Amino acid sequence: MHLNRRKFLMLGGTFTGAVLLSQCASDSKTRSTISQSSRPQLVSNSKDVSEYIGTKKLTSKNGQLDVTLDARYGEVNLIDRQARLFNYNGLVPGPRLEVQPGDRVRLQFINNLPEATNLHYHGLHIPPTGNADNIFLNIAPGEKFTYEFTIPQDHRAGTFWYHPHLHGSTARQLFRGLAGTIVVRGELDEIPEVKSAHEEFLVIKDFSIDDDGEIVTPSNHMVQMAGREGSLLTVNGKSNPTFAIPSGGLLRWRIAIANASPSRFYRLSLENHPFYLIATDGGSLSEPVEMSQILLTPGERVDVLIRGDREPGRYRLFNLPYDRGSMGMMGDGGMMGRGRGMMGRWRNRNNNSDSTEVLATLSYDGKTQTQSLPQKLIPVETLPEPQTTKRFSMNHSMSPGRGMVFLINGNAFDPQRTDTQAQLNTVEDWEITNTGMFDHPFHLHTNYFQIISRNGQPETLNAWKDTVLVPIGETVRIRIPFRDFTGKTVYHCHILDHEDLGMMGVVEISG
Repeated sequence: MHLNRRKFLMLGGTFTGAVLLSQCASDSKTRSTISQSSRPQLVSNSKDVSEYIGTKKLTSKNGQLDVTLDARYGEVNLIDRQARLFNYNGLVPGPRLEVQPGDRVRLQFINNLPEATNLHYHGLHIPPTGNADNIFLNIAPGEKFTYEFTIPQDHRAGTFWYHPHLHGSTARQLFRGLAGTIVVRGELDEIPEVKSAHEEFLVIKDFSIDDDGEIVTPSNHMVQMAGREGSLLTVNGKSNPTFAIPSGGLLRWRIAIANASPSRFYRLSLENHPFYLIATDGGSLSEPVEMSQILLTPGERVDVLIRGDREPGRYRLFNLPYDRGSMGMMGDGGMMGRGRGMMGRWRNRNNNSDSTEVLATLSYDGKTQTQSLPQKLIPVETLPEPQTTKRFSMNHSMSPGRGMVFLINGNAFDPQRTDTQAQLNTVEDWEITNTGMFDHPFHLHTNYFQIISRNGQPETLNAWKDTVLVPIGETVRIRIPFRDFTGKTVYHCHILDHEDLGMMGVVEISG
């Protein structure tokens, strides 16, 4: 069997180590809004909502997914205790939505939160306008809105997700619990070896909870500048859950939102077991890739197979240390970088990234006939040469009255400004350079891309992505086919505090 093996690779900087892949005032206002004296109560479950409350999977039928998603503030069970979180349909993570290419989605969204919000369908190739993936919408408290769109017939199978995307509130609302998975079933799921594997979804998310079960908000602007992280790590809302695999068997882990976390990076390693990567953000690879670690940044997803070919026992899924940047002002890299400066080596005080943590456990249970890995998956298209190349610089600056703002090409986000324009049915290369002091995961809405090079060195893996890590001091070139949909959409850093502090731009796609 031919199997692609890599001992140290980056998929656009998102995967390392044997791998591939890769404002305070506002928070204070929200905290006072949900104080003990004024805490909103869960709405009574009307008939159109009650059938969905607590249902963990909502699947399309006869070409239609017709569901209600109720965003609310209330008590949910988190690691066997009650926590007061923002949630969808009473669940953290929210219900999994499963569709197939060609399905019509009609989602009635009810905002029972104490603040405005909206929805972003991260990774879906659907219109960025109207009542589809329109992040410029503002759904006020108490309002209902119907999202409606069709999954394209040629949409790739994959793991996607939904979360709020109201600028200025995105990180806070995600950190409070709002996120859920979307699965598009398709050709990848029908490959015999993949189909025979037992499937599990892992939604990895961090929280910071006080003794009253409330989310702890950032105590100062510095925490937002770094990107908030929580000390409590969960997988599917649990602490160190156990997943079973039979000896000889094959387990399919779809690590969906390992970034339902707004800022935290996850450097994953499974004790004594390699991962076999079969899909990234935008769908299937052409063949499995063996790797010992996966670095998963905010917004990214992976689909991996695990073989039950070790001595029966219990094996730990680790989150290994990772340094995503510091607030140094002088030293190794000048004003910015990973060195010690005037402020020393600065980290989020809730961040445990200097230590190895156990996220979950793999336990051997029973025995089955040996299952083999697939030799081939789905060919990945090679894109033509671009018609144009554009350059983007990710940085930061001090702004009077605002403190630190995060910038793309020297500009903080303005929804009224178009930052770049693209033509439908063309291919562009974007060169993205990080001259700042933190690693920045770069996310593009609506269209997938392929990573062409890093610092001028060709990328060896041909894969579809929607998020790519651009480390400090590096340049990544991506190639984007603008297909099917016109209108305004956005690109931004997926450390969502950085996005809320300005690191987002508007691209207008014209027909």
